[in-house]
Amino acid sequence: MKKNYITLFITLVCFYSKAQSIEFEKDNFPGKKEEMKAARKQLDVGIEFYMQGRREFDDFQKQFLSTNKHYPISNHDYRLSGIANFNDAIAPLNTAQAFNPKNARVNYILGFIGFVKDPNNPQTLTYMETSYQLNAKVEEDITYWLAWLYQLNSKWDQAIAKYNEFLTVKKCNAKEQEDITKKIAECTNGKNFSANPVRVFVDNLGPNINSYFPEYGPAITADEETITYTARRDNTTGGKKDDGDNKFFEDVYVSNKQGGKWQPAKLLSKNVNTESHDAVAGISSDGSKLFIYRDMAKDGGDVYETTLFGNDWEVPVKLNKNINTKYHENTVSLSFDGRQLYFISNKENGSLGGSDIYVCELDVKGEWGPAKNLGPEINTKYSEEGVFMHPDGKTMYFSSKGHNSMGGYDVYKSTFENGKWSKPENLGYPINGPDDDVFFVIAGSGYRGYFASAKQGGYGDQDIYKITFLGPEKQPMLNGQDQLIAAIASPVSNLKTETALEIKTAKLTILKGVITDAKNNQPLEASIDLVDNDRNQVIATFKSNSNSGKYLVTLPSGKNYGIAVKRDGYLFHSENFNLPDNADYQEFNKDVALKKIEVGSVIVLKNIFFDFDKATIRPESANELERLIKLLNDNPTIKIELGSHTDSKGSDEYNLKLSDNRSKSVVDYLIGKGISAARLVAKGYGETKPIDTNETDSGRQNNRRTEFKITEK
Repeated sequence: MKKNYITLFITLVCFYSKAQSIEFEKDNFPGKKEEMKAARKQLDVGIEFYMQGRREFDDFQKQFLSTNKHYPISNHDYRLSGIANFNDAIAPLNTAQAFNPKNARVNYILGFIGFVKDPNNPQTLTYMETSYQLNAKVEEDITYWLAWLYQLNSKWDQAIAKYNEFLTVKKCNAKEQEDITKKIAECTNGKNFSANPVRVFVDNLGPNINSYFPEYGPAITADEETITYTARRDNTTGGKKDDGDNKFFEDVYVSNKQGGKWQPAKLLSKNVNTESHDAVAGISSDGSKLFIYRDMAKDGGDVYETTLFGNDWEVPVKLNKNINTKYHENTVSLSFDGRQLYFISNKENGSLGGSDIYVCELDVKGEWGPAKNLGPEINTKYSEEGVFMHPDGKTMYFSSKGHNSMGGYDVYKSTFENGKWSKPENLGYPINGPDDDVFFVIAGSGYRGYFASAKQGGYGDQDIYKITFLGPEKQPMLNGQDQLIAAIASPVSNLKTETALEIKTAKLTILKGVITDAKNNQPLEASIDLVDNDRNQVIATFKSNSNSGKYLVTLPSGKNYGIAVKRDGYLFHSENFNLPDNADYQEFNKDVALKKIEVGSVIVLKNIFFDFDKATIRPESANELERLIKLLNDNPTIKIELGSHTDSKGSDEYNLKLSDNRSKSVVDYLIGKGISAARLVAKGYGETKPIDTNETDSGRQNNRRTEFKITEK
């Protein structure tokens, strides 16, 4: 078998050989007979491994084409095919190359292996260029791989020229023609995006997150306080490696911020990490639900859900058949209210081609309903990947090989407005590049995004990076020629300060804090209802952490929200947030101290609303009043006083009368719902008991309130 490979090799070289290519023959190396013999022996070994790997590679390509509607167009599709044999081929081929660096075939083989393993390594392109210079006909497909390497290295014009050259030397079938045509279009897109780069900073998250091993698939909470991600490190659970690529099995890691800095990442518990592959598929915006991807032998890979209880993650539960199928499902994104789940699947039924983005709605039983394809506005005949739904409730980020990609997957943004998705917007260069750009997530603020990349200068393999979109929080220093600081390559000269761009912040409010017992300050697990006051509808229910009492709720702009914090044995606590459509990103820290049901306890009913200057209860008060009714029904012995208060505007007499009438309106409402009048007292205090200043709008707003106090138990 070895002799057959050597004969084939010599025949091909002799047939295509030009004067520039030096063959492994003794006449070409006078006085180096033994060195030549040793190099030829290593060449023999290297070629044998290469040919085995190349057969696997070619078989993979044929299989891919037989099961996919379209030609593979990203390097990612090839990454694992033939990799084991290619790894074994490198050392002997390097020995042969060191002895004879001017052989076209050896340079071609090393360039080809480099394309599969590490196309961004400058040496990979050098090998292929050298091979072409030595013998442009060493292989019929050399111009194709050389063109692709030029594209992957952002050498757009050279790539286009080589793709066109390939079309002149190879008679392509329809799918191959489509592939070349698309790649040429990608290079044109790349030229345009590179000429108008997005102004961003790209920063490695550092050694507390990244290591020598691969890190990827970041998922963050809306407030950027927690990050989970996938890594393949030597401390993997079980300590084993995957036979396919000889890398350690995937595990899930987590890090939290303290003082604005990421702390050393830790492995999640064995409930989450097993001895096989466990990868991050997504996380809820409050960090209480984590989605795990597991690649099981019996299917194409499925998604599991685990919930944080105190400090521990519960055993992951496989999502239902409307999401998981016999095909490949890997990344998911939960909407801010937990009622929609967006996910990726390459299932055939309902697909527009390749992997598509689907969405499921939560049904009345709390189960995920039938999946719906997001349609041709989002999904293309190629593949989509890495879906992320922003907690603003309407902006989606995802990766696609279609649309106006620069090559492989690019990251796009689309907004759901007026019942449809907007045309996907490419996030531009350098966020996107000619290789695969996948699993991009963005913070609730919209200022920072996170993604994985194998950029030069990292800690090894893929690392997690942070993208900061330039704006008033960080003054950009721009290079007059490049118009970009991604400052991850070489130092920049001729710097000048330019005006920062205005950033369009997310239309979102984050409410977070700690829920405690009012007397002993111990953290409490409590239920938190998020209410659309305009529709009198509970749109989501959350829980505070049972160990820390922490909670986080995201409030997209454009609604009047009510928040109700509840726990058995305690009075509920309510808050109101009226967020108009134009309300930009903001964060509120609101610690809540729940009061036990006992005589003297007082709470403010912040979601009871009256018509202006009247005692008429507005319809949006219904949910708050229903909570009060439930409290009274659950505790039939307690008696309460309903007290209303005003600000200092108006006369004392008028304010006293208005507040008294408002209290009576609430009491009448409760009596009408079956609460005994003997348990209720209405009292108007006017402006006599302010809790804030009357000198500001916000102070006066706080003083205008309705309270209830337990008078008997």
